[in-house]
Amino acid sequence: MSPTHYGLRFDTPLGVCQVRASEAGLTSVRFDEADCALPTNAVCAEAARQITAYLAGELSDFDLPLAPAGTPFQQAVWAALRQLPYGSTTHYGALAAALGRPTAARAIGAAVGKNPIWLIIPCHRVIGRDGALTGYAGGLPRKCALLDLEAARATA
Repeated sequence: MSPTHYGLRFDTPLGVCQVRASEAGLTSVRFDEADCALPTNAVCAEAARQITAYLAGELSDFDLPLAPAGTPFQQAVWAALRQLPYGSTTHYGALAAALGRPTAARAIGAAVGKNPIWLIIPCHRVIGRDGALTGYAGGLPRKCALLDLEAARATA
């Protein structure tokens, strides 16, 4: 019987990255997590290749099958995040308005915080309404580095 969960750890300029996948697609991207000791698959290998290219400034759009676990509301928020253009930012209120839920900024923020597939679902592009960096599960230094990388490439 083949395994239903896969994983791969690899080094990046932002630290050790760990990707996980199921038969359906990528389920998680995290930094600095303990080794999961899972077998790898083609989705994990391709995710590692694309993340490495993204962090090298050679890729701006990911093309991977995704299978994040979440509620229908979370799925809708994550789908909206995937529509944010490379090098752009938005804030929770704007996401709430775009989803037709203008009073749900806090709920949007909670859903953004539950995003299991960092980078690929670009939650780092969500900042405060006043332009301040807000929380990022990967840490604010990583968020700043990701935004700087995208801004530099988007203006080049």
